[in-house]
Amino acid sequence: MKILFTLALILLTSNVIAQTFYDFKYTDTNKKVVNFKSFKGKLVLVVNIATRCGYTGQLDDIEKLYNKYESKNFVVVGFPSNDFGSQTPESNEEVGKFCKLKYGATFHIFEKQDVIGSNKTGLYTWLNSQKGFEKEIAWNFEKFLIGKDGRILNRFASQVGPLDQSITSLIEKNLN
Repeated sequence: MKILFTLALILLTSNVIAQTFYDFKYTDTNKKVVNFKSFKGKLVLVVNIATRCGYTGQLDDIEKLYNKYESKNFVVVGFPSNDFGSQTPESNEEVGKFCKLKYGATFHIFEKQDVIGSNKTGLYTWLNSQKGFEKEIAWNFEKFLIGKDGRILNRFASQVGPLDQSITSLIEKNLN
């Protein structure tokens, strides 16, 4: 019986570890649930965003990047987080309005999530469980580029702007 319980526990644990990028669903700031299965076959840029950060101006370039490649199966998903210096104190609705009104954001902006620590959301737990990407998020506006197959292509630090050649060249290389 003890062996059976141990095997069952291993199987349950392996299912959690085996989760894919496409297994997630999140609610956006308009209260719409978005199933990440809809992103299959697309490149996806995942960004933890903030409204009162020195990097908040990147929202403008994130929108430009999204507009440039959207028609070529490129998606941006923004996850507001209050984890770093409480730099996103607004409600989910206020965050959505801020991003749309100030930066013209039309990319997906989801409800606030924890991206670090023991309460971090499932997506960020998954991102940090992938080989080579285990390091905890250091600050707002870190970026992960997810390939069409749902695997992480690369991770970019906050100071790497969305229109930086290291990001755009990797996007262009993987759109083909």
